[in-house]
Amino acid sequence: MKIVIVGGVAGGASAAARLRRLDEDCEIIMFERGPFISFANCGLPYYVGGVIAEQQQLQLQTPGGFGARFKVDVRVNCAVTAIDRDERCVTYIDSETGQEKEERFDKLVLATGAAPVVPPVDGVDLPGVFTLRTIPNAAAVLQWLDSASAKRALVVGGGYVGLEMAENLARRGLHVTLADAADQLLTPLDADMAGTVRTAVERAGVTVLTGSALQSIKSAAHGLNVKLKGHSCTTDLVVLSVGVRPECQMALQADLHCNERGAVIVDEHMRTSDLDIYAVGDVCEVNEFVGGGKAFLPLAGPANRQGRIAADHICGLPSSYTGTQGTSIVKVFDTVVAMTGLSEKAACARQLRCDKVVTVAAHHAGYYPGAQSMTLKLLFDPADGRVLGAQAVGGDGVDKRIDVLATAIRGRMTVDDLTTLELCYAPPFGSAKDPVNMLGFMAQNVRQGKLRQAHWHDLPRLQNDGRTQLVDVRTPREFEAGAFAGFVNIPLDELRERLDELDKQRPVVVTCRIGYRGYLAARILEANGFNAYNLAGGVLFCQQAMG
Repeated sequence: MKIVIVGGVAGGASAAARLRRLDEDCEIIMFERGPFISFANCGLPYYVGGVIAEQQQLQLQTPGGFGARFKVDVRVNCAVTAIDRDERCVTYIDSETGQEKEERFDKLVLATGAAPVVPPVDGVDLPGVFTLRTIPNAAAVLQWLDSASAKRALVVGGGYVGLEMAENLARRGLHVTLADAADQLLTPLDADMAGTVRTAVERAGVTVLTGSALQSIKSAAHGLNVKLKGHSCTTDLVVLSVGVRPECQMALQADLHCNERGAVIVDEHMRTSDLDIYAVGDVCEVNEFVGGGKAFLPLAGPANRQGRIAADHICGLPSSYTGTQGTSIVKVFDTVVAMTGLSEKAACARQLRCDKVVTVAAHHAGYYPGAQSMTLKLLFDPADGRVLGAQAVGGDGVDKRIDVLATAIRGRMTVDDLTTLELCYAPPFGSAKDPVNMLGFMAQNVRQGKLRQAHWHDLPRLQNDGRTQLVDVRTPREFEAGAFAGFVNIPLDELRERLDELDKQRPVVVTCRIGYRGYLAARILEANGFNAYNLAGGVLFCQQAMG
């Protein structure tokens, strides 16, 4: 059997290596239009920033080493230009002669990946304007930084790569502006969690412009003049990080089924509409593991697994891809942001049943030195308790909690299951009741009617309805340091003795710093005949959510 793979990196290289492990005798040919078949494109911003010092560190396999180890005919700098489905061959440009040639196949794997989106505005092709997707892209940025003596940079796009580029350009000493067309950074994140991201970026000295779509770039005597919606600036270089699109031209020309975005439609075995042609990685459409919808989610982990699954199926193994959760993490200066599953806005857009709880917790025992605070948000189905998604913003320990919750989602666990998880505990590492357990307890209380919540977006209505009683149960000193308008201060430890100050005929919303004392206060009020609600996440989270 002869298998042709178009593209390396995560999906294509994984498919080739797995194919060889399963079948020593098949013929495997891998085409890569660039010089590198397997490299860490997720590390490119850190190479620009100098964290990764040598280009070679990004190369996971050299063409020669990979070819020798896995007995693969690796052809780099060879661009495949067309697929002939009737003749079962691909057309490519020979890197040595420049001539057009053909290569036949029995099975074909498309791992062509995704290309950076370049906004259709004037000036995006000027010197000093870059995208970042490959090692040569990164090398070009570094060369420009050195040759132009750059001191100012504009990063367009506040997603994962944009945030990492802003951090690493700032690390090099540039004054960085980060602009995004949306009204928040990191748009997959819910707005109530995204405020902390902006704060972290601005605290590091980066200028943040939201609601600022790129409109034009022009050459100037001393740099580039950039016009954004509502703003303009002069800079020495521009990095475009506004997203990626599937590299689908060959698939479309071959009349393979693609979605409206151009992503190749595949089945659970990664087969396209032509059952001898597979597509893996960033070029293909995936099923959402939570919610069951169709999506384009370009992530390295899923691409690796898809390459393996395609190889399995080619070799007769019954492997299936069960969907993508969108589990992801990014370091934003001194802050870590991670998420998995559905966001609240995604659940609402799909009209799914969804409730939420928020907790602010230390990443290990609070009494042990160095405890760092993190905010965690859990989405769940109020009917059956199934975990739908989670987001976390903080420092150390964020990755651990989201990984646990990602595993819970994959196992179709419920919030009740979260309460039973036995996780590592010692003072330097965690708490006896881990934040994941606490999320489970809170969601369980919501489902059992033991905890009724008001949320940050309810505050303006509650402050103006003239009926709801608003009570802050923090200490007088905390209250005087800053409280929401309309709240009166009744400290938690005085609440039982001051119940006569409240009207049982009117609802009461209570709050504290992070929500725990508010929960205790709500339980006291409920036990004494009041209709009580706790403000989710307390003052700290609501201030963050409201910006």
